[in-house]
Amino acid sequence: MIKYREILRLHSQEVTQRGIASSCGHSRNTIREVIRRAEEKKIQWPIEDDVTDLDLQMILFPEKKVPSDHRRKPDCEYIHKELAKTGVTLSLLWDEYSLQSRANDEIPYSYRQFCRFYTDYARKTKATMRIKRKPGEQMEVDWAGQTMHLTNNLTGEEIPVYIFVSALPCSQYAYVEGFLSMDIESWITAHIHAFEFYGGVTRVIVPDNLKTGVTKSSRIDPIINQSYQEMAEYYQTTIIPARVRRPKDKPSVEGNVGHISTWIIASLRNEKFFSLAELNKAIREKLDVVNTKSFQKRKGNRQEAFLEEEKFALIPLPHSPYEIASWAKTVVQPDYHVKIDNNYYSVPYDYIKCTVDVRVTRNIVEVFYKNIRIASHKRSNKTGGDFSTIPDHMPRDHRKYASFDKEFILEWGATTGPSTLLTIERILESYPTEKQGLKSTYALMKLADKYSIERIEKACERVLSYTPRPKLKSIQTILKTGHDKLPLEKTSEQMDTPKNDNAYGFTRGADYYGGKK
Repeated sequence: MIKYREILRLHSQEVTQRGIASSCGHSRNTIREVIRRAEEKKIQWPIEDDVTDLDLQMILFPEKKVPSDHRRKPDCEYIHKELAKTGVTLSLLWDEYSLQSRANDEIPYSYRQFCRFYTDYARKTKATMRIKRKPGEQMEVDWAGQTMHLTNNLTGEEIPVYIFVSALPCSQYAYVEGFLSMDIESWITAHIHAFEFYGGVTRVIVPDNLKTGVTKSSRIDPIINQSYQEMAEYYQTTIIPARVRRPKDKPSVEGNVGHISTWIIASLRNEKFFSLAELNKAIREKLDVVNTKSFQKRKGNRQEAFLEEEKFALIPLPHSPYEIASWAKTVVQPDYHVKIDNNYYSVPYDYIKCTVDVRVTRNIVEVFYKNIRIASHKRSNKTGGDFSTIPDHMPRDHRKYASFDKEFILEWGATTGPSTLLTIERILESYPTEKQGLKSTYALMKLADKYSIERIEKACERVLSYTPRPKLKSIQTILKTGHDKLPLEKTSEQMDTPKNDNAYGFTRGADYYGGKK
């Protein structure tokens, strides 16, 4: 309460405003305003004894006599919910509260009193207070400095186990799991399991600058590991690494690492584990104890705070978990294949000798050229030497040769003409093995590329008029000499020509040499 009587008394004794402020313990602005109001109201010292400071306040500052029930009390439950939204602050909510109060002819509380109302509410009724940390905003991740061990049941050798720790800053809810290595596959698997444990995904992941997550650390533009970045895109989150040597960028996980080192790692120091599953089961039991242990300075525990304050704000999980993928660069070989795990996968022959990116998952092999997917194959389960070739990736000639068999050549002969089909059938019958016959018929098909299908049909028709067992060489000769363009003599007339009764068999006569009998 302002000492109005004392201020007016000292002012009547011509004490300076600085002296009055020092004596009464009020600011000089307050002293100046009281004196100004007293002069306006023509109130001078001495003042009657029955007039109190409260009476003087009602005279000098009548606006302050409004009862407290005329002030609009902040809706702390509404404030608590709104603070969970991205970008919402107490100052923004106070500004909206003030405008709404004045619109209803009510007097708002000051910003300081507004914050005090909410702080008291959050401390008494909620496990967390959303002033610095937004629910569902960040997940801080790191490897614990201390390790645990598995025991080899045959040799007794100790195998190190690395401990992954994640924490949500708003509720301090933690997740812990052990892995046999700190490679990229373990790192991503740990994130997937953490998302499943929380039942959702935060908007930001804050890792340390470890090599498995950050390829190149930078204060402005860090380069994220490609597989790690792909996982973040799949879960619709963002990776923002902490600054180098700045543990305050992820204080929650740093604090939880020390807490977990004591309550999980140290508490299990005297137990022996022979499998990773057994160790992780023991870690989960201890983790449940840590997450349900009461806070020291406020009500509730980590699990209650998470379920009540943070779980609703997480991004929902996709229908299926992310499938871990590894990336590699390779050059397309002259046979338009890339080599992955000693198996070969085709790409379009146009990319021969090009450098491509290969994405390998448990079931799929994908090939990218300048971020455009050019091939996709089912991953082979064989140990090596297997070829996966898509016909569309092959050149035209290679595709023809690969699809060449008896059915193919017979179908081609039928489309060319009946004489060609009959010739092909006779050629195939003339060889002891089908493979030898196919080689000759393939050469016949190649002749169609050099000449034409019409000429091939005419040549086959002419050669069949000569012999029932046509040869490829005869067809080549007919096409080369152009005899297929000459009119074909009737086969029936040739059949009716009387046979030579020469007793000497194949002796040529005078007719053959152009002479006369």
